[in-house]
Amino acid sequence: MFRVTIRGKFKGLGDAGRAAVLAAAGAGYTEAGTFTHDATVSVFTFRCQVPAETPDDGEDDAALGAMAALEAYGLPHEILKIAMTDMRDIKIRRKSG
Repeated sequence: MFRVTIRGKFKGLGDAGRAAVLAAAGAGYTEAGTFTHDATVSVFTFRCQVPAETPDDGEDDAALGAMAALEAYGLPHEILKIAMTDMRDIKIRRKSG
């Protein structure tokens, strides 16, 4: 499982586009993706969770999956930065006691 964060800006976002962004607002990671944005809804952060289909899936696959989820909204945008975390690498430390 990958958690991908895409930072970008909208280009010529209309009223319908603004409504779509507001409807998908949230700070969590989901497979459909959620948006956080500035007050003018001109810049955004898109958070998306992308499942690893095979053990060989890497960051490139995750980035493509997240970009496809963003494209599914059909909003005119420009991607500025992509960051990701491979959740398979996260180690959970349990308290011993």
